[in-house]
Amino acid sequence: MHDFLEIWDQAMYLLTPAAVLVGILIYIYLKAKIASAKELKGKYDVTSEYSVRYLQATHIAFGIAIFFIVNTYNSEVVEKSVAWFFIRMFMGIALGTMHGYVAYLILKYYYPTRLNKKLNKFRYTPRVNPETGNKMRLLSEEEEDEYLDDKMQAEEAVFSVDYDVWIDEQSGAIKIEKYQGRLGVEQCDRCNLHTLKLEREEMVTVATDTQEGETIKHYKCTYCGRIRRKTMIIPKQQPGGGYAVSEAVSSVSQINIAKHVTMVKVEIYDSTGVMKDFEFQNLDEAQRFLKEYELSESNR
Repeated sequence: MHDFLEIWDQAMYLLTPAAVLVGILIYIYLKAKIASAKELKGKYDVTSEYSVRYLQATHIAFGIAIFFIVNTYNSEVVEKSVAWFFIRMFMGIALGTMHGYVAYLILKYYYPTRLNKKLNKFRYTPRVNPETGNKMRLLSEEEEDEYLDDKMQAEEAVFSVDYDVWIDEQSGAIKIEKYQGRLGVEQCDRCNLHTLKLEREEMVTVATDTQEGETIKHYKCTYCGRIRRKTMIIPKQQPGGGYAVSEAVSSVSQINIAKHVTMVKVEIYDSTGVMKDFEFQNLDEAQRFLKEYELSESNR
C-alpha cells in the first residue's frame, strides 16, 4: 500500500500543474485567436463562436486539476486505511465537479451580459476605410435599406439576419457586414435564404403520460413563398408536467416618444429565468420584433 500511494502521490503532483497548464493554454489560445482576426467583424465572429466553448474547456481543466491536488491530501492518514483513499477520491470528484458547475452557472447567467458588451464594442466601433483612411458611419435602419437588396431586406424583416451598412461619406464607399439575427428562422431549401418562417402548428395527436403526441408544423418562406410541412413527435408528458411558454411583454407599443428615442433595449425573461436582451435603433423595429417573438414562442 505504501509503494502504491507513493506512486499515486507523485502522479497527482505531476498531473495537477499539467491540468492547470492545459487550462491556461486553452485560454491563451482563445485570446490569440481573437487577436489574430484582422478586422473587428472577424474578432466579433471569433468571440461569439468560441468564447463560451473555450472558457468551459478551461474550467473543466481546472476542475480536473482540483481533483488531482485533493488526491494528494493527508497521505499519512490514507495509508492507514484503504477506505480513506476512496473518501479522498470522492472529495476530489465532488470539489472538481463543484468548480465546473459554478463555472457553468457563471457562463450561463453572468457572462452573457459581459460578452454582449464586448461584442457590441467590436460591432459598433467605427470602421475605417482601408483605401482612404476615413472613418465610416453606421447607417440607421431606415438609411441602410437603400443599400440592401430585396433578399437582404427579406431576411432582416423576419429578424433571422441583421445587416450593418457602413459608409465613407467622403468617398461614398460602402461596407456591409452580416450578423446572426435575433430570432432563429430556418433556411429555405428553394431560395437558400433564412426566411422560412413558422406560421402555424397543427396538433394531430395530443401527448399523454402513456403515449407520444404528433404535430404538424407549417412553414412558409416570406421571400419565395415556399410552403413546407414538418411532422414532429411530442414526447410523453411527465407526471405533473406541462409546457411552459415564454411571454414577451410588448409594453414598447405604449410608448409615444418615437422621435426622441435613439436606442430601445428589450429584456425578456423566459420560464426558466434566463434573460435575453435585444437592442434596436427605433421603436418600430422593437415592436415588429416583439410581434415576431410572441408568434414564434406561441407556436412552439
